[in-house]
Amino acid sequence: MQTITYQALKINKNTQTSIQDVLVVEAALQININNEPYTVVMRTPDNDKELIRGLLFAEDIYKSDETLIFNIEKEDYEISTIINVTISKDLLGKGYLNKRTLLSVSSCGICGKKELKDLKVDGDKLTQNHSINSDLLQEMLAKMNSFQHTFKNSGGSHAAAIFNKKHEFLNIREDIGRHNAVDKVIGDLLIKGYLKQAKFLIVSGRVSYEIVSKAFIAKIPIIVAVSACSSLAVDFAKEFGICLIGFTREQKMTIYSNPSFVKTEVDYV
Repeated sequence: MQTITYQALKINKNTQTSIQDVLVVEAALQININNEPYTVVMRTPDNDKELIRGLLFAEDIYKSDETLIFNIEKEDYEISTIINVTISKDLLGKGYLNKRTLLSVSSCGICGKKELKDLKVDGDKLTQNHSINSDLLQEMLAKMNSFQHTFKNSGGSHAAAIFNKKHEFLNIREDIGRHNAVDKVIGDLLIKGYLKQAKFLIVSGRVSYEIVSKAFIAKIPIIVAVSACSSLAVDFAKEFGICLIGFTREQKMTIYSNPSFVKTEVDYV
């Protein structure tokens, strides 16, 4: 399963419409080697064996031509969540000694919930005390675009910008990696002691669960993306109390979670 349908609000100039939108599925896969946990990767399901084989080759763990034995240890809604690979110890490469740190996240108590409604979750959600006019979101996006100097020169970088509750620009960072740009912009505010002022995270690309997690840790309640959002990003945004908005361009946007955060002067159809 590579895509999944979620309910969302689609805004187009003077109208907003309830839609069923197709998102790319993002799900965790734990890879075990000889029944010992090795790493957890976030991926779109399907072709898991090819994914693991390529990873083991790139990490100098297994470069033999002998056929590997794959066993699905656990599935969730027909999606593999744990796969064990059996490899003879004399064929394990040096990379196996440098085990990756296993990804650790709180369990997503609302994964698979696809309706736009309040969901009860454990832990403290982020809160927003007032609604934001959708026009201001477009202005903040335009502001970020004006500072994307590396992208204008190369066309090959992502950007992340942060604004405060008064919609004032705080900073921007660019990087070839989406997650790197987010880390840089949050790190800059940490060094300067301004992180508590951060209320809006604007990103130039798509949003996966990692970016939502980074925003939650930084206590940033609103994420605005130029491109798409993955299924797990939406799940986490709902659980964390984050307003997640995708496809923000040309006076359009799609709100996937906490739509009450955004005020729109449009008709509902």
